Amino acid sequence: MATIQTELPTLRVNLADYAATKAMKEGRVTSGLANLDYCGPTRAHDGFKPMVRENAFDAGELAIVTYLQAKAYGKPYVLLPAPISGRFQHHCAGYNGEFGHLDPEDIEGKRVGVRTYAQTTGLWIRGILRHEYGVDLDKVTWMTIGEGHLAEYTDPSNCQRLPKGSSIPQMMLTGELTAALLGDDMPKDPRINTLVPDAQTAAKDWFAREGVVPINHMFVVHADLSKKRPDIVRELYRMIVESRALGEGVPAVFPPFGLEANRKGIQLAIDWALEQKIIPHRLSVDELFDDVTGSLG
Repeated sequence: MATIQTELPTLRVNLADYAATKAMKEGRVTSGLANLDYCGPTRAHDGFKPMVRENAFDAGELAIVTYLQAKAYGKPYVLLPAPISGRFQHHCAGYNGEFGHLDPEDIEGKRVGVRTYAQTTGLWIRGILRHEYGVDLDKVTWMTIGEGHLAEYTDPSNCQRLPKGSSIPQMMLTGELTAALLGDDMPKDPRINTLVPDAQTAAKDWFAREGVVPINHMFVVHADLSKKRPDIVRELYRMIVESRALGEGVPAVFPPFGLEANRKGIQLAIDWALEQKIIPHRLSVDELFDDVTGSLG
């Protein structure tokens, strides 16, 4: 009797190159259940808008804030308890010290730049400024250069759009912006000070107290995939876990795997997203997962 060969399904995946994902991307961690087409853009965040607006990918990474918005607005994606990137964010608010010293509360009444208001880095550092340093976020004018990933979302009233082509790092250096919330694009300039005093120590103290590494991106799958092929979803989780284990240069302190291990961090992201008017209503941690993904890890 002839053996019937069934062709493996191919998944469109948006996943950038990190130490934790390199083994997957290079084919050192593979699957016998599906082919993964890493067809997303080089910078994964450039694929977030097509993912949540056009269902452009079957699976991949998504910023935690974008995922919370996607869930709130009924988009068909399910969260896996698998952080792809995360870091402490205390150092991500900066200002040009040539114009004088700033304490965190000094940004009230001022213009502060952030790429988009709903950017995950912005969520975390604003939450830190509010809860650790008493900053009234509603008294700050947030100057942005881009729109959110969700078409249904509108920025709060204390946001303003900068002219097209504006450079937030440059405007901070020239003093056109009092401060800026920036991640990897923070200028490597000796004039730049962190708004959070002694940011590295503050982050260590915060972690010792809270036990949370702020999540940037997590892995998601299309809801249809989880319903029709739960075996492939479990396989994807296995691949992510194995890829991270093989990664060289993965930070020693990194968001963990598993729903319960991430519950506190995800809950904090929900609380702060609601507080900062990024999501329209409260979500529960458990509704972000389904029966398949919630049991992983």
